[in-house]
Amino acid sequence: MKRRASEHDHQDRPLNTASNAPVDEKRTLERALGHQIRALRRERDLSVSDLGAAAGISPGMISKMENGQISPSLGSINAVASALNVPITALFAAFEESRDCSYVKRGQGVVIERRGTKVGHIYELLGAGLRGEIVLEPYLITLEGDAESYTGFRHGGIEFIYMLTGEVSYRHADQDYHLKPGDSLMFDAQAMHGPAKLLKTPMTYLSIIAFPRP
Repeated sequence: MKRRASEHDHQDRPLNTASNAPVDEKRTLERALGHQIRALRRERDLSVSDLGAAAGISPGMISKMENGQISPSLGSINAVASALNVPITALFAAFEESRDCSYVKRGQGVVIERRGTKVGHIYELLGAGLRGEIVLEPYLITLEGDAESYTGFRHGGIEFIYMLTGEVSYRHADQDYHLKPGDSLMFDAQAMHGPAKLLKTPMTYLSIIAFPRP
């Protein structure tokens, strides 16, 4: 006889969203340990082979440890910690730490001088400080009445723009896009880009830049 699913059962299940991001249903100790080993190795500019040689462990085994594919022995973990010159407890920090969150109240974002900022371009950083392999920089950008058009911005990563107020002809590479409130644009930020024509000012738009952590 099948048991009817209760409301409690449904609450225990993770709900799906429209996102294609993988669901992290179980954060295992092995995965957290591997993530920390990889992060510390990269901080020290060591290759997998370098770390393996220093720890007396094969590169293949180091790779499996970093990918959370095995449950390494205490001896292996201690050898890796010694090779990285950190206490063994440092390798478990990623498992023990809480998930990050950044909260910014309206109007309290950090106003910064972003590299290449032009006259009349105001950048308000809406969140920062999260750890992880991907850096995410969300900005509320305001272009005032005296703002200059400028299409020479260029940097690594992917940028997403969502238009809030005003109108702009925004250039990416050799193509111009007429953006009005509600329009969005996502692009490879290594190509030249920026507002080519300020059609209605003042204007505001949300700009989110994502790139791999160096």
